[in-house]
Amino acid sequence: MINNIYCIGRNYIEHAQELGNRVEEDPVVFSKPNSSLIMGSTIVLPTFSQDVHYETELVVRISAPAFQIECDQAEAYYDAIAVGLDLTARDLQADLKSKKLPWLLAKGFNGSCYVSDFVEKDSLPEPIHFTLDINEQTVQQGVSSEMVFTIQHIISFISRYIALQPGDIIFTGTPKGVGKLLTGDKLRLTLEGEVMAELQVD
Repeated sequence: MINNIYCIGRNYIEHAQELGNRVEEDPVVFSKPNSSLIMGSTIVLPTFSQDVHYETELVVRISAPAFQIECDQAEAYYDAIAVGLDLTARDLQADLKSKKLPWLLAKGFNGSCYVSDFVEKDSLPEPIHFTLDINEQTVQQGVSSEMVFTIQHIISFISRYIALQPGDIIFTGTPKGVGKLLTGDKLRLTLEGEVMAELQVD
């Protein structure tokens, strides 16, 4: 059962650069509502945006209450990892940012979040590799060692301000290669070479 959904922005240097953003000294944190979760294997593009982008990310699952914990303690507070999609209405986001307004509508719209099944973290190697293929072509490749902020740092940082609870999940940021989704696209998400999900854009 997924509880709260937290997300980290600008956690891969080359992705920040491709969007013209700087990397901050602390993690950039935002959230998505539970209603944003995609149930099933169909992505439905919203009618209010003409530029919905895919962002493929490692997702961690919190397994124990965590509040104001240190980075070196964080390993004990998550138990599993998935691969997910953080969909962004890029045109709406740009408009909101130009007005210095929050991104919530561009990031939290209905059907903007997909999470695969979780894999126990102890079964995964370090670093962790993940990919997104669209129409049989690899468009994003990520590896956890390229994150600006580690999983442990992210959990510790969020817990300074928010009491994390079991079932909360954290999207840890996307590597370079984000792009626009088109009706009819077929997506495949992999984690360490294993296919975790196959989706289609409607």
